[in-house]
Amino acid sequence: MGCDGGTIPKRHELVKGPKKVEKVDKDAELVAQWNYCSLSQEILRRPIVACELGRLYNKDAVIEFLLDKSSGKALKAASHIKSIKNVTELKLSDNPAWEGDRGNTKGDKHDDLQRARFICPVVGLEMNGRHRFCFLRCCGCVFSERALKEIKADVCHTCGAAFQEDDVIVLNGTKEDVEVLKRCMEERRLRAKLGKKTKKSKATETVSKPDVPEDSAGPSTIKTRKPEEIVPDSREKKPSAAPKSAATDGSASGKAGKPPCGAPKRTIADSEESEAYKSLFTTHSSAKRSKEESAHWVTHTSYCF
Repeated sequence: MGCDGGTIPKRHELVKGPKKVEKVDKDAELVAQWNYCSLSQEILRRPIVACELGRLYNKDAVIEFLLDKSSGKALKAASHIKSIKNVTELKLSDNPAWEGDRGNTKGDKHDDLQRARFICPVVGLEMNGRHRFCFLRCCGCVFSERALKEIKADVCHTCGAAFQEDDVIVLNGTKEDVEVLKRCMEERRLRAKLGKKTKKSKATETVSKPDVPEDSAGPSTIKTRKPEEIVPDSREKKPSAAPKSAATDGSASGKAGKPPCGAPKRTIADSEESEAYKSLFTTHSSAKRSKEESAHWVTHTSYCF
């Protein structure tokens, strides 16, 4: 059982037990959340955007993800982003004490992980993950949660834009914060869909039922009347039209020699007109000639005597 040098192995060196769960370094996790893009895992660089769940992204990475949706690359970190309207560009305040990579170019200097690139413009806290930060969805300004609690106002401290409680979104919050933000996001999108449907229905109603002015109401009702409604009116007007026709026929018969309605028809020969007037018509005796007197090329209605 002994090894070289007389050593005796112990039980944990010979028997393989269950692997220990590796614990995630909290400092490294905070650095990854606040300094790297959640989609491309690259260092955050302006322009920086945030989604409705409070995650930070590079705007270029979000645009590439939206353009490359056809390839089927649906990442968990950005599966809820359907368009560029679902993200807000952040207005961040630079930290004057942050030197970046310039301070440790030789590797002989300690890197302070608590030092952050951005700070709160109201209180001055550094945005390194130790303090809770949030942004306003209406304008994109970023503040610490302490600043919003200490200085209570309905207006943004930087740009003066009015906001509501629904517009405040926590950056890189806990699981409970993410669940609350997810519920609010779903409700907001549902309200937007319902608003679009109501607008479309109103637009279709206005197109299908245009407003009819009062002046044009009379002719339109006459045109759209049914035939059944028009027939009684015509019947009612017939008796009133009969005397007029009789009067006009009487006057015409008196002038032109026409018999009234219902009287037997008379020829011009039987009329009381003069012989000169009657000779103008072919029914007069002077217009009748025998076959011998008329030529073969002359019609019976010819007036050439």
